[in-house]
Amino acid sequence: METVNFLSSHGDLRLDASFKDITTIKMGGKIKYLVSPFDLNRLKLIVTYLKEEMIPFKVFGRGSNMICGSGDYDGCIIRLDHINHYHFDEGMVCVEAGMMVPRLANVLSSQGLSGLEFASGIPGTIGGLIYMNAGAYKRSMMDIVDSVLVLIDGELKWLSNEEVRFSYRHSIFHDHNDWVIVAAKLHLVKDDPEKIRELMANRLSRRRATQPLDKPSAGSCFKNPDNDFAWRLIEGIGFRGYRYNGIMVSDKHPNFIVNNGGGNAEDFIATANLIQARVKNQYDVDLKMEVEIFNC
Repeated sequence: METVNFLSSHGDLRLDASFKDITTIKMGGKIKYLVSPFDLNRLKLIVTYLKEEMIPFKVFGRGSNMICGSGDYDGCIIRLDHINHYHFDEGMVCVEAGMMVPRLANVLSSQGLSGLEFASGIPGTIGGLIYMNAGAYKRSMMDIVDSVLVLIDGELKWLSNEEVRFSYRHSIFHDHNDWVIVAAKLHLVKDDPEKIRELMANRLSRRRATQPLDKPSAGSCFKNPDNDFAWRLIEGIGFRGYRYNGIMVSDKHPNFIVNNGGGNAEDFIATANLIQARVKNQYDVDLKMEVEIFNC
């Protein structure tokens, strides 16, 4: 009861939540505590409290890259719904980690600021996209991030682009699970607002035409190997449209494994493992997972 009182006094608290509620693939078990801190100071207090009480925790964005196990999570999931403000500063935007990327992209386009168009259709938060160095159309977050504000051991610290150690779908935050991305400064360039909006519309139209947006998914399942595409290899082993219980390899884009109704993480992982084994056998290529597996 003490933990409930503490969390509810510093954020919006839910005790009846499930990972199904907070992941785009709509699967996973129950969550003991789900809290959205009211502001940055409350976030610091909550993280400090959880560490002192040795309560496991993880910060979530919009769960658009997460596969969560069916078992209950005896810890706290933190969402930064209220930590989503932004301001402009000398050709850059300083934006808090909870800001939704499509919303920010629209704000930037209205200001004639270019740089985030490649990510404008990704249904995640700035913090989430920085965490995984998300990208599309030969661009990624590492190309526009100037620096990242991080909560480390109760203190706020700015890390430069180099210190974040970006690489393909990876950042330093994968190696420091207790660090919390709080905000970032993004490099932008001036451009014609209409040109920016046209490019964003083109990107969205292409997403709709090539990706199974009508089915719950976690986006691309596998990283592209060097000089090739994961979808091509999955196509090559005949897995387009493959079904296993409530899981299906999309017949629209084979690198998307979707929840076809009642799917769970265990079936997702079994399907992914089978794809990896078949691709290894046929092409001698080791496909690496792009999605994050949690609580499995």
